[in-house]
Amino acid sequence: MEMKHSLNLSQRPVLIMTQRLQQALKLLQVPTLELQQILKQEIMQNPLLEEVDEVTESEDLAKEDSPEETANQEAEEPADEDPIDWSEYMQDGALDRTYVPQSETSIEFLEKVPVTRTTLAESLLEQLHFLSIPPEHMTLCEFLVGSLDDRGYMVSPLKEVAQATGCPIEQCERALMVIQALEPVGVGARDLRECLLIQLETRGEKDTLVWRLIHDQFDNLVNRRFPEIARQLKCTVEEVQAAADVVATLNPRPGLEVSAEDPKYVVPDLVVERVEDEYVVLLNDRNVPRLRISSAYESVLREKKKSETKGNETKTREYIQGKLNSARWLIQTIEQRRRTMIKVMSCIIREQREFFDKGIAFLRPLTLQQVARQIDMHESTVSRVCSGKYVQTPRGVFELKFFFSSGLETEDGEDVSARTAKDIIKTLIEEEDKKEPLSDQRIADLLHEKGLRIARRTVAKYREQLSILPARFRRRVA
Repeated sequence: MEMKHSLNLSQRPVLIMTQRLQQALKLLQVPTLELQQILKQEIMQNPLLEEVDEVTESEDLAKEDSPEETANQEAEEPADEDPIDWSEYMQDGALDRTYVPQSETSIEFLEKVPVTRTTLAESLLEQLHFLSIPPEHMTLCEFLVGSLDDRGYMVSPLKEVAQATGCPIEQCERALMVIQALEPVGVGARDLRECLLIQLETRGEKDTLVWRLIHDQFDNLVNRRFPEIARQLKCTVEEVQAAADVVATLNPRPGLEVSAEDPKYVVPDLVVERVEDEYVVLLNDRNVPRLRISSAYESVLREKKKSETKGNETKTREYIQGKLNSARWLIQTIEQRRRTMIKVMSCIIREQREFFDKGIAFLRPLTLQQVARQIDMHESTVSRVCSGKYVQTPRGVFELKFFFSSGLETEDGEDVSARTAKDIIKTLIEEEDKKEPLSDQRIADLLHEKGLRIARRTVAKYREQLSILPARFRRRVA
C-alpha cells in the first residue's frame, strides 16, 4: 500500500470557550459580595461604565421627563447621526428591583472596624515577659511556645527540643512546667490525658475520683468501661458516671480559646418572602453597583466619520466603540445572571413547597438535572448558580445546595429526601432512653415502621455525618 501526505478540509461543531464566555460563567458562579468587587474593578477599567447613584438617577429621570429638555434634545440632534440607541443603555431600568428591607430604609450604617485578634503565641509570650525569668531560660520558654499548635499541645518531643537548643532534658521539663502554668489552663500539654490533668490540678482536684479516673483509668474511660473502672477504683458505677460527666466539662483544646478565628457571617444572595399564600423571590443585591453607559462619550460617537488622514480621531472612536460593546455585554450579562438566579430559586420553591410550608420533615429529594429540565437550562448552569450562594427564607438561611439531595423510597412508592431521613434519625436519638440507647439496626427497624426503606449501614452513615456517637458510647448508667 502506498502511503502519502494529503490535506483535507472538514467542518465540525466545536464549543470554543471565548474570553467573554469564560467571564459570563464566572459572573454566574460568584456570590454577591465577590460580584460587587468585580464590578467595581470593571468600572475602574472601562471609562464608559459608571455607577448609578439613586439621587443622580432620579434627577436624570426628572430631566428626561421635562418637555423643554425633550424639545431641546430633538432640536440639537442631527438627522444623520449614528444608529445608537442610547436610551437602552443610559438608564438601566432592568436593575431597579433591588431588595431593600423595610427596616433598613431609614437606618444609617456605620463602617465596621476590624478588630485584631491576639494569637496563642502572642498571648503566651506576653505572659512570659511579666515573669522574672533568666534570659537563657526565657529563650528556651520562647522556643517551647513556638512548638505549640493551635490547640495548645506540644508537637515536638522534649528530646528533640533538647537537641535543637543544646539544653539538658531536665531544663526543658522545667521550662515546660512554666508554660503549663500560663493561661489558658491546659496549654503546653503533650497529650489529651496530660491536658485534662493540668486543668484538674489547677482547680485543686488532684487525687479526687475525677483525677484518678483520668490518671489511672484513661483507656477504660475512653472506651466507657464503667463497670471495670468501678471495680478497680472500688466505687459504684453511678459515681464513675458522675465523674465522667465532670470530665466532659473540661476543655480538650484550650488553645482555641485564644486562637479561634472570627465567625464568618453569611450574606444571603437571595431572599424569599411569603406574601399571603405565595412566596416571592428577591435578589439581595442592594450593594452591587448599578451600571449604565456614561454619557460623557456620547458626543464622540455621534460625530460623523472623519477622513482617513485624521488617524487619532479614528483610533479614539474605535477605542470608545470597543469599550461601549464591552459595557453593553457586561450589563446584559449581569441582567442575565439576575434572571437565571430568580428562575432557579422559583423552581426550587415550586418543588419544595411543602418544606417552606411545613418544615424540614417535608423536604423532597431533588436533583440539579430535574431543575435544569424544568427551566430549560443545562445542568452545569444550575450547578454554577447554586455554588456558594445562600438564600434567606422564613425557615432560616440555607445554602442553595441544601435543597438538593438524594432520595429514599418508601413503602407507598413515594420518595423521601435524605435530609429528612437524617432529621428523623436525629430526633429518634434525642428522644431515646439514655440507659438503653438505640442501635443502628433498631433505628432502621423504627424507620421501616414509619414506611421508610433504609438499611442499617445507611443509618450508620447518616449518624456519622451528623457527628453522633454509636450506641455503646451514648449509654449512661445513671
